[in-house]
Amino acid sequence: MLSFLRHAHGPVGHARLSVPISLSSSFSTARAILVGRSIGRRYQHGWTPHPHFIYSPEVKAALEADKPVVALESTIITHGMPFPQNVQTSNEVEEIIREAGVTPATIAILSGKVHIGLSSSEVQGLGQRGKAATKTSRRDISLLCAQGKDGATTVSGTMVLAHRAGIPIFATGGIGGVHREGESNMDVSADLTELGRTPVAVVCAGAKSILDIGRTLEYLETQGVSVVTVGGSKDFPAFFTRSSGFQSPSTCQDPEEAAKMIMENEVMGLGSGMVFAVPIPQEDEAAGGGKVQAAIDQALQEAKDKGIQGSSITPFLLDRVTSLTKGESLRANIALIKNNARVGASIALARSKNRQAHPVPSPGGKGMLPQPSSPRARTNEKVNRVRKRSAVFSILILSF
Repeated sequence: MLSFLRHAHGPVGHARLSVPISLSSSFSTARAILVGRSIGRRYQHGWTPHPHFIYSPEVKAALEADKPVVALESTIITHGMPFPQNVQTSNEVEEIIREAGVTPATIAILSGKVHIGLSSSEVQGLGQRGKAATKTSRRDISLLCAQGKDGATTVSGTMVLAHRAGIPIFATGGIGGVHREGESNMDVSADLTELGRTPVAVVCAGAKSILDIGRTLEYLETQGVSVVTVGGSKDFPAFFTRSSGFQSPSTCQDPEEAAKMIMENEVMGLGSGMVFAVPIPQEDEAAGGGKVQAAIDQALQEAKDKGIQGSSITPFLLDRVTSLTKGESLRANIALIKNNARVGASIALARSKNRQAHPVPSPGGKGMLPQPSSPRARTNEKVNRVRKRSAVFSILILSF
């Protein structure tokens, strides 16, 4: 029987194999490829589900239908608040997003599997585990997956996984940054580097007030990250307080303008994230900031005396500040997270409406969402190109 050779590619670094394929089966193979079958299903609007992620039914349905989704981190549940306030706050934040017509997607690693969207029982389990779950940034993801462990994602970890999952907007409390005395101890949050290389818009109440906010803004500038205060004022918020004493490089008036900025960032293919800083509502600002600031200064000194540093310092400082303010800072923390969720949902909804009204493909014409540039994605694209060339070759043979 007449046959031809088709190249089949294995993983990166493996040799090419020449496999004989009979003409009787080649036409069906070619036809399947030409009508769009490829590694990983790609929906018409450009979304491709990640083959190793577990999507909740709610999140998967929203992404399949090109509906707005807002990502949420899980360290707020495990490291940011005590139980049961952590679980209650997580559930309330998700409900706020749903009420806006947007789907929430809390991200975590459970038993070595990346989950995009959690059930109420999974949130409850994380809340009860607390700090026994690993605080997870980019560096930890592959390790936890390989070891089958649980991980609660930080801003950095959530950005990585949200981008891979096809979710471009993420709401949280506050970003990490350059710690005080960072110029000497080099304690700089991975959040800042991630913002420079992952195109996800982070809606937050600025940088946590325990940080060196001036140096944090300088570092973001170096990373090419757009920093925008939402609401018209140029004051950059400091988590518990509406102003840090520093100014943002830019402002936007409302969620609609923020959505346009995000879409331009996507269309340009810049590859960097964006920070949308939302000041805490005036009625929720904690004691004018004075009491909280005094507690922060005391907690910082205690951390220094005890030699606490690295990924342990932020949870320690937040716990200590909550204790010193007799819960005032925790109440403010919960209020600002809920407010950020409302704003994030509004931005996601505005972006969705703009995309439907003015569809503009991303660079390369591969759909509305920027495609991941991971080695796996690049390998899959190469495999698909080779398969399409092989399919065309087989059709040419059939025509003789």
